Amino acid sequence: MPFRLSTYWRHAQSLKGRLMLGLLSTWIVVMALLLTFGWRTGDRLLESSSNTHLRYEARLIADDLTSQVASRLRSLERLANRLDVDRVPSPQHGLRHSEALLEWFDWLMVTDAEGGVSALWPENPDMQGVDLSFRDYFQHVRAFRRPYVSEPFHSLLSDIPMVVFAVPRRDELGRFQGMVGGALQLNGGRQGGGLFQRLDRLRLGEHGYASVMSDNGTYLYHPRDDKVLHTLPEEERTDWQELALMGWEGEASELLSGERAGYKAYRQIWPAGWIVSVTLPRDQVIAPLEGWLRRLGGWFVLVAGLLLPLIGWLLWRLLSPLLRLKRQMQEVGRGHRQRVSLDTRMHELQQVADTFNHVEVERSQALASLEGRQAFLDAVLASSPVGMFVTDTEGALTYMNQALVELTGFKVYQEARHEWMRHIHPDDSATVLELWHHSMASGEDFLQQFRYYRRSGEPLWLEVHTRPAMAEDRVLGFVGTVKDITERREEEALRQWEAEHDPLTGLLNRRGFERRLEEALADWRKTGNPASLILFDLDHFKPINDEGGHALGDEMLRRIAQVVAWEVRRSDHVARQGGDEFAVLLPSCTVAHAEQLAQSLVEAVGEVEVSQGGRDFRVTLSLGLTSFQEGDERIAAVIERADDATYRAKRQGRNRAVTCEVSAESDDG
Repeated sequence: MPFRLSTYWRHAQSLKGRLMLGLLSTWIVVMALLLTFGWRTGDRLLESSSNTHLRYEARLIADDLTSQVASRLRSLERLANRLDVDRVPSPQHGLRHSEALLEWFDWLMVTDAEGGVSALWPENPDMQGVDLSFRDYFQHVRAFRRPYVSEPFHSLLSDIPMVVFAVPRRDELGRFQGMVGGALQLNGGRQGGGLFQRLDRLRLGEHGYASVMSDNGTYLYHPRDDKVLHTLPEEERTDWQELALMGWEGEASELLSGERAGYKAYRQIWPAGWIVSVTLPRDQVIAPLEGWLRRLGGWFVLVAGLLLPLIGWLLWRLLSPLLRLKRQMQEVGRGHRQRVSLDTRMHELQQVADTFNHVEVERSQALASLEGRQAFLDAVLASSPVGMFVTDTEGALTYMNQALVELTGFKVYQEARHEWMRHIHPDDSATVLELWHHSMASGEDFLQQFRYYRRSGEPLWLEVHTRPAMAEDRVLGFVGTVKDITERREEEALRQWEAEHDPLTGLLNRRGFERRLEEALADWRKTGNPASLILFDLDHFKPINDEGGHALGDEMLRRIAQVVAWEVRRSDHVARQGGDEFAVLLPSCTVAHAEQLAQSLVEAVGEVEVSQGGRDFRVTLSLGLTSFQEGDERIAAVIERADDATYRAKRQGRNRAVTCEVSAESDDG
């Protein structure tokens, strides 16, 4: 699978593949633009046509319901006039002779001025004398003496949702005598169904519908019976519904139940205070557009599928001269032919072929010259006894001569190319690599001496020097030499050791000790780091030399040097100043700790003995101690204080340690 994917990717990166991908991408973009444009245009047209349709349907429904409500109210007014003006024998008699109104109402009723039911048709003994004064329609008619259509409510006896059309009754003087009303059931009643008969016959697709609600948001009619007499909560009302409840008429796009978008038209039924809304879900409206776009997209894909092979064949025919040129160039590169020969009418390709032939001639000449120079250079580098190497501009090795390969202990140059940095001594590695990368980045010379381990583990000291190889102010790489300076460094280290150490005891001599004392004094003056100095010489050493000889005296000196070196810290410096004089420098050491160490030295040296001819010899110490003081500018002042303390130790009876402080000197004076 990875091989197949890489093959496809390689074909896609070819000129033919790129042209095919470009055409396919252009086709996809054009198709997407056309489909998007068609979608946007169709969506706007469908929205406009849907609003026109909804406006028409809502106006027809509103006009029809307005006419029916007005007709019913006028018929009730005529009935009220007959009851009050024509003086019919009784209200019940008047209702019985108005039975034709039952085509428009489910019940007819007459109340007195206090709201009691005085007549009902069809007759219902349970309703006779029922008090309706608490109903909103009676209160409204009594208060305003105008026809009124009630809010929907549940019947007292049957719990059926219904509305009441009510008109006032008046006597000759215009005084309120009661109310004449007609009741309509909102679901299940024959007359309620007649009022909303047009809505039942309305066809608005699979999910479109019309509804009627009162001005307080209560449904009077809805395709779902459970919605009838349901009042829409204020928090669920849309902005357009709020406007419609306040008397607005028009069309709007809004969210329906279930977060579905839809289109709505609102119209007012003014005589009843009702609002008609006609609804079309958006997905139903755009379903034909979606189907058309899917079919159109399918045609696009089909056409593209049929055209792509044809386009691929045409591209292959057009690019065949280029493919021949590619094959001939490859043959020239392999040495199978001297030049390319292309027979084509494409002038551009012919110019490419001619340019390639010209460049190939120049390349062959330059390659022949370069091969000669390279062979000469390889011979020079290979015969050089000095290690030499070449790097690129990033510092990666590109060549090592045989002398350098043998010096580093690698068998072949390729091994050293990737591993040489790992063999630098850990203490020198960070500094060397930092300077190396800086030189590679800046183009400056690199000159550094550092410790190195051959592949076998043998330590070396190397001196590496690199210089940039330039061509017309451009760095091509770096050329470097490597020298083995191990023997020279060892000789220098030995000479330096001998110059600062006593050959008899291996301790520091006066020169080496004074250099370290100078460094400690400079550190004291810079950082305030305390240090103490001990000077001592040996008591009763002369008899050992006189009676036992210089060899016995040298043995005593060596043993004392070992004891002193054992007693002090590793960071302390012990020196033999000459003869039987010794010195100890205690860096980072307080006077109190130095006094303890001085006393231990007196005790330890007192136990050292040498023997000759059956006779044992011992020595003691006269030891002077001081520390750096304020005002010390030169080591001579410090040495002088310690030397003075040594003389005081001798005067006080030897075999002791005396501390010399500034205050003590002033007291003596």
